[in-house]
This record gives sequence, structure tokens and C-alpha cells, in this order.
Amino acid sequence: MNNSKKLVVIKYGGNAMLNDELTAKLLEKVVEMHNSGIKIVMVHGGGPFIKKNLELAGIESEFIGGHRKTDSNSIKYIEMALKGEVNGKLVREINKLGLKAVGLSGKDGRLATAVKRFHRNENDEEIDIGQVGDVEIISPEIINLLLENNFIPVITSIASGNDGKDYNINADMFAGHLAGALKADDFLMLTDVDGLMENPDNPESLIKELNIEKINGLLYKIIKGGMIPKTEACKIALQSGAGSAIILNGTKPEHLFEVMQHKNGSIGTRFIK
Repeated sequence: MNNSKKLVVIKYGGNAMLNDELTAKLLEKVVEMHNSGIKIVMVHGGGPFIKKNLELAGIESEFIGGHRKTDSNSIKYIEMALKGEVNGKLVREINKLGLKAVGLSGKDGRLATAVKRFHRNENDEEIDIGQVGDVEIISPEIINLLLENNFIPVITSIASGNDGKDYNINADMFAGHLAGALKADDFLMLTDVDGLMENPDNPESLIKELNIEKINGLLYKIIKGGMIPKTEACKIALQSGAGSAIILNGTKPEHLFEVMQHKNGSIGTRFIK
């Protein structure tokens, strides 16, 4: 494939973001990829930063079904952490490396439209978790415009709904929807481990390839906790138009180039349909 036509969506988040040295090394690899002719879109989360911001504001975090319950007061501090702190830092660091990064949220250019998400518990009861959203529509015009002009879009997963409210969207899911809508050649889901493991305590149990049709059968058995939205995001990306979807270890920045060039089939978990 001609690298000049390749588009890659990278989801970055987790505790690795707290390590400035590691983040710098990762962004250096992102710059290398861009300079080799690959178009890059970055999507980020920022759970640790949100937690710190809410604590400073005296707001206690409550999680329901893996989602942070979000009211009209806490959404302001969540957006402050994601857009003001994390997004601003990533944009600054990429610009410092000589490229042109642009920070966005789903609200900018109506990139994403959110719809309120309700949680269903084990009794199939619907629970209101506040201003937590799901992606309803992705309109990627602003991203395509930036890519055509050699910018790197850096996006956080806050979006508005048609009801006029802002919503906090799971960054993994947001990234999966965006990768699909952009018809990305590759969707790279970076996490703190080497990929999906049959046994998380055994690095040798890495699942190197997984058909997305098998995901549902592995839920709550092999696919647990934070891996649930990550695998679901990879499934959404492939179903809606991405060429490939891979979960890999973001604490090993050197893997970014290796997995892109398909040099080593043992890196990460590759999803297929």
C-alpha cells in the first residue's frame, strides 16, 4: 500500500498518559509516521486527569457499569480536564516536535453528535447515569479538511446532543466510530498491556487474531473490564469501514511502526471480520 494514502486513527489513554517521558517517546513515533507520509488522527481519553480534577472540585466519582456518572456540574470539570489539560498538552508536544496539531472535541465543527446513554443492570433495569453519551452521528468534514492541509487532529470525546446538552463519551467507543467513519486504513487502540490475553497473568496467552463475530461469546469470560469497550470499539471500526483494528501496548512506542508495517504478527491483537 502507498503510505502517502494511508490514514491511521490512534486511540491513546490510560495511566501511560501520566508518564511524560513515555508520552514524549510515543509522540516522537507519531511524528515519524506522519513524516513518512501517513495521515494521523489521534483520539485521547484522560481518566486519571478527570479523577484529579473532580477531586480538586470536591466532587466524588461514581462508576456505574464502567461509566462515570456525570451530572451538569461534573461535566464542566471533565471537559476542563480533557480539553483544557490533556488535549492542550498533546497539541503542545506535537507542535514542539515540528508538526501542526489542532485540538478538537466532538463539539467542534459538529464532528460528533451524542445521544444520552442509559445503563442496563443485570436485572435489565434502566439506570440514568447523567450526561454520559453514545455516538449517534460522526460528520468528519472538519477532520478531512485538516488532514488535506497536513495538520494532525487531536480529539477528545466530549460531544453535544440535539437536546443542547454536552455529553462525556467513552473515548474508546468514540475512537472506534471515528475510525469507521473516516474509513481509516488502520485503527490502533493503545492500552497498557500487549493485547487481549486468554490469561492476563500469562504474557504467552496473547490472542494474536480474533474474528469480531467471536467477541460476544468471550464477554465477561476473557474480555472483561476495560477490554470490553476496547474490543467493542474495534468491532465498530471494522463494521463501519476501517481496514484493520489492532489493540497493542502503548507503553512500547516502538511497536507502532512495527505493527504498521506488518513486520511482526505477534504484536498486539488484530481483529478481523
